[in-house]
Amino acid sequence: MTFSHSELPDALDSVNSIPLIPFDAGRIDYEGHARNIDYLMQNNHLSDGRPRVIGLAGTSLVHHIPPEEHLRLVGLTGQQMGREGLLLAALVPNPLALAGDFVDAAMALSRPPDVFLIMPLTGTFSPEGLYGQLMDFTARYGERHGARFLYYYRSARDRDAILRLLNDSPHMVGVKIGTDEEDVPAFVEGVGRDRIVIWGVGDRSTAAAELGARGHTSGINVVFARASDAINNAQRSGDFAAAREVEALIEPLEQLRFVNGRAWNYAAVAEAIRLGDFGDVIAGNGAPFNPQVPTEISAQIRQIVADLRAWH
Repeated sequence: MTFSHSELPDALDSVNSIPLIPFDAGRIDYEGHARNIDYLMQNNHLSDGRPRVIGLAGTSLVHHIPPEEHLRLVGLTGQQMGREGLLLAALVPNPLALAGDFVDAAMALSRPPDVFLIMPLTGTFSPEGLYGQLMDFTARYGERHGARFLYYYRSARDRDAILRLLNDSPHMVGVKIGTDEEDVPAFVEGVGRDRIVIWGVGDRSTAAAELGARGHTSGINVVFARASDAINNAQRSGDFAAAREVEALIEPLEQLRFVNGRAWNYAAVAEAIRLGDFGDVIAGNGAPFNPQVPTEISAQIRQIVADLRAWH
């Protein structure tokens, strides 16, 4: 399946699954990652036969692995998905030249990404600088490879610059909102229907959908695929009450993931996989900067897994 530029917004109006990378003794478990991708592809409960969207981004710890390992993961993910889904690959733009090298290498893969997600820039920069550099970047690699891009919005200071980028760059597909629901309307109103505004703060996404966001990212889709898919199915049909019913079920896990500045965003999902002992998904035993959760949190997750098992 190949997605044209005009088809991407509707395809991304889905669960943007961000599976964790499993680690074994500090090293990436590539076989375990392949099994996790198989689970996501084989447990697609999206309505109308829609394709699964899988991305390697924040919960996938792209900030904590070398570019060559990130590229290997993107290649492996694409091989496991084949052409049956939509592949999203995050770009860490510090420094931007290395991000460009990554795009060159990723687009040379036998199964290249369908879209790249530009992660938030860190360090010292101005909104004008952000706009100018990303205009040049998206033009260079969009024209060279036909690459398409999303931007992950995390700073209110940069809103006007990102809106300009979305409207001025023909290679931008949309934006992922990683702040608050109150930021959604400005982007929905500021870009046309040929750009997508995605909710980027987990499955508790219905409030954003009611404001016009389309689709949402999920870090728990890799363990509770039925729940995330049901939320998106309900939102696409306009049944926000049904979406909220499922949200209420996954609320305890989402609450743990986002407490204390997302301290357990990765580890809570990994613990749910371990405690569930599902057999078809792999958690690993702790990732860089993300040790396993404390004992008292593990006890809470054990009960959550028991309550959500049917949604696996």
